[in-house]
Amino acid sequence: MSQLRASKPGLLACTVICVLGFLYLRNPEEPGEEPEYPEVAECGFYPDELCAALSEGKGAAPQIAALCKPPRGTGIPAYLRAPGNCSRVTQGLRFLTRPLSAEEANFSLAYIVTPPQELAMFVRLLRAIYAPQNVYCIQVDRKAPRKFRSAVKTLAGCFENVFVSSKTRKAASAALTRLQADINCMEDLVHSRFPWKYVINLCGEDFPIKTNKEIIHYIRSKWNNKNITPGVIQPSNTKFKASQSDPESSLTGSVYVSPNEGFKHEPPHNLTVYFGSAYYVLTRKFVDFVLTDIRAKDMLRWSGDLRCPERHYWVTLNRLRDAPGATPDAGWAGDIRAVKWRTEEGKAHDGCKGHYVQDTCVYGLGDLPWIIRSASLFANRFERSADPLVVTCLERQHRRKALQQAEVATEAHWHFPQQSHFSTRPHH
Repeated sequence: MSQLRASKPGLLACTVICVLGFLYLRNPEEPGEEPEYPEVAECGFYPDELCAALSEGKGAAPQIAALCKPPRGTGIPAYLRAPGNCSRVTQGLRFLTRPLSAEEANFSLAYIVTPPQELAMFVRLLRAIYAPQNVYCIQVDRKAPRKFRSAVKTLAGCFENVFVSSKTRKAASAALTRLQADINCMEDLVHSRFPWKYVINLCGEDFPIKTNKEIIHYIRSKWNNKNITPGVIQPSNTKFKASQSDPESSLTGSVYVSPNEGFKHEPPHNLTVYFGSAYYVLTRKFVDFVLTDIRAKDMLRWSGDLRCPERHYWVTLNRLRDAPGATPDAGWAGDIRAVKWRTEEGKAHDGCKGHYVQDTCVYGLGDLPWIIRSASLFANRFERSADPLVVTCLERQHRRKALQQAEVATEAHWHFPQQSHFSTRPHH
């Protein structure tokens, strides 16, 4: 009988005993060895049963989770400190090593990923979105610690379809750094041997809600050969108050807030400027257009005077009617990222169960049901240091769903452990 079906007092007492027993019986780590990434809380691996209860907001699961301690390991595992341990990386970290269906094998996606500063969180994100038929460009900040940059390169070196962006040159202005980094990755991706059809950009605080197959189905069913760049036309007068928080916080609201008080110069080619999300799903042909069209190049140079130019650039070019895959009348349509904005509390969601940072919710355990129900492809914002169990459970749910959808025989190392440290028998 499930522990989660027990009475609340008995459940908590049992959990305390289990935690104490685990701390007493836990085997010491080998000298000099860092724990494997990604880690779990010290009270053990979480069977899917507990994570399912948390995702559904049931019973005393949050009280159980509250007894768990954050992971202790913060260093870089030995096998990511130097090249040469790729079999341990791919199998030990449970990366998928074959396409899960013929449909997915024939529909490659490209990803541009800006990793978080926490290596464990990056491993979780990459592992969740990874498929051997896709291709991944990683943008590593030159200011990141040397050991972190080295570990990311070692990890990428174990996969022929994962690479660190080849270009690290400075952008023409500080404002263009993020936008230029995406374009640098696009220049690398168009020369990749992988025949990708769409490119998606993610930051280190994102995590997928939908599986690779579900992302493909969403694109094919609603955006076939179209770009997804949610946004609206710039108001006629560009003299408005600048946002005091994240300028994207108005994306789902009815009140438009521009990150710019005004434009220093008229936009090139008499372009109509739009404002929208910095995150996108773009077709291969549109990427070719961005890299070659004179309007796109001139728009990039003009964007150097803007605050957050990435929130204007993609949506403006995608509204050009002759651009490949253009969606001139799309508005805010496109379920790319689920975000809980403080300004939408009581309307789009019932409040942040974690905590707000600049009006954006850093998710807590109580947000899991809302995240799971979201129609979006990805969710933001996650911080491993805030509540590691949130991503642990979301990742387990994501992998379980992906393997349930698989049309091939699954490998043993693709499955996450189902055995708790408190038990000698695996959960079925």
